[in-house]
Amino acid sequence: MSQRSNPGVLWISVPQDSLAPCDRYKHASCAYGTCVYMLGGRKEHSLRDFWKYNVVCNKWTELDSSSDEAPEELEEHIMVAQQGMLYVFGGLRDSGYSNSKTPLWVFDTVKEQWLYLQEQSSTSQHVVPSNRKGHSAVVLESSMYIYGGYIDIRGTSQEFWKLDLDSRTWSLLSNASTGPGPRYSHSAMTHGSCIYLYGGLQGLKEQRDLWRWSLSNQTWSCIRASSGPSKLIGHTAVVYKDSMLIFGGGETHTEPKNCLWKFNLTTFTWEKLPSMDRSIAPGRTHHCSVGLGPNFQPGPANNIIAKEILISNSINSKFRPFKNKCFPSSSTTWEPSEHIELQALPSGERNGLKHNSLALDITKPCLTFENQKAMRETLDSKHSAEEKEDKTAHPMPNLLLILGGKPLKEQASISVWQMTMADS
Repeated sequence: MSQRSNPGVLWISVPQDSLAPCDRYKHASCAYGTCVYMLGGRKEHSLRDFWKYNVVCNKWTELDSSSDEAPEELEEHIMVAQQGMLYVFGGLRDSGYSNSKTPLWVFDTVKEQWLYLQEQSSTSQHVVPSNRKGHSAVVLESSMYIYGGYIDIRGTSQEFWKLDLDSRTWSLLSNASTGPGPRYSHSAMTHGSCIYLYGGLQGLKEQRDLWRWSLSNQTWSCIRASSGPSKLIGHTAVVYKDSMLIFGGGETHTEPKNCLWKFNLTTFTWEKLPSMDRSIAPGRTHHCSVGLGPNFQPGPANNIIAKEILISNSINSKFRPFKNKCFPSSSTTWEPSEHIELQALPSGERNGLKHNSLALDITKPCLTFENQKAMRETLDSKHSAEEKEDKTAHPMPNLLLILGGKPLKEQASISVWQMTMADS
C-alpha cells in the first residue's frame, strides 16, 4: 500500500441554515442531475420527511411526503435513481404490516410526486421480496439489484433480488451460499457490468471481504487483496473513475471511523487516502455518501445527467455551467472552520440580470470554480440554446458529499461534509 500517488483530499464542512433538515442517521440519499434527494432515517425517533438539496446553491427544499402514495417512516432503507425516477425499498418498522405489503415506492422527480404502485401481496402469483433493513441496492443497466438485509425474525438474509425498472417485475436471482452469504449493514456499488460488495455483518460477525458479481456470467467471486480497510459496518461505497471509495463505518455501531479508502478495480490494490493539512474528515457510521460529477458517475449515465444540467440552465437561468475543475480559494491561510460556498447566482436574482451585469460579490471563503466569466454570459437568443451549450458547457465538478450519520451534531441542521480529490 502506497500513498505517494495521491497528494491527499480536501474535507470541508458545509454550513446549513435553519431551513435544512435535522441531523439523522440510517437515512437514504441519492443524486439525480444537480440535486441530492434524502428520505427518512432516525434521530430521537423515526423520520418521514423528504428533502431535495440543490448542490450549486447549497439550498434545501422539503418535498411532499404526506400523500397516500408516499412511504411511512423508514429506517435503513435504500433509494436509487434511474431516468428521472427515484426507487425506495425496505425500511418499514411494523413487520406485521410489512408482510402484507411490498415495501417499494416510486417518486417522479419531474412532477415531484409519488406514484401509485399496484399492490402485490404474499398471495400474488408474482414472487416479491419482503421488507428488510440494512440491505444494499444498485442500478445496473435498466434494473435494480438488492442484496441481503435483516428480515426481523428470519434474521440476516442472503437473498439477491432483481427489479426490472421497465416492467417493474421482481425475480429472485440467488438464495444460495455461493456468494457473500447472509449480510446486512454492508456497502455496494457498480462499475462496468459488475456489482461490488464490501464488509457488513454476517449474523453477529463483522466482515472485511470484497465480492464481485458479474452480469455476464451471473456469478459471485471473492476478490483477494492485501492490506485494505478493517472490518466495517455502517460504511458507504461509491465509484470514482476506475476505483471504489469506501468511507467511514466502524468495527461496531458505536466506533465511527473517518478513513477514506480507495480500491483500484484494475490492479486490485488498496490505498488509504490521506487528508490535506488541517483538513480532517468526520468519523461517521450509518451516513450517506453521494458522488457528483463525471468522475463519480462514469459511463452513459453521465451523458444523461450532463444533458439535464444543460436543459436546467438554459430554461431557468440562461447561464452556462461551470468547468469541471475545483480548487481552494487563494487565501494563504485556511482554517477547517471556514465556510464553503459554491459560486452561483441565487435563482431569485438571475431573472433581473442583463447581458452586462456583474455577478454577486462573494465575500466569504469559498471553493471557486474556473470559468466564472462564462457563467455570467447569457446565451444568444437568436440561436438554439442546446446547440451552443453543446460547444461550451461543462459538467458538474467532482464532489463527494457526506450527509448525516452518527454521531449526530448538537445543532439542529444536518451535517454535510464535502470531499474534493486533489487529482479531480
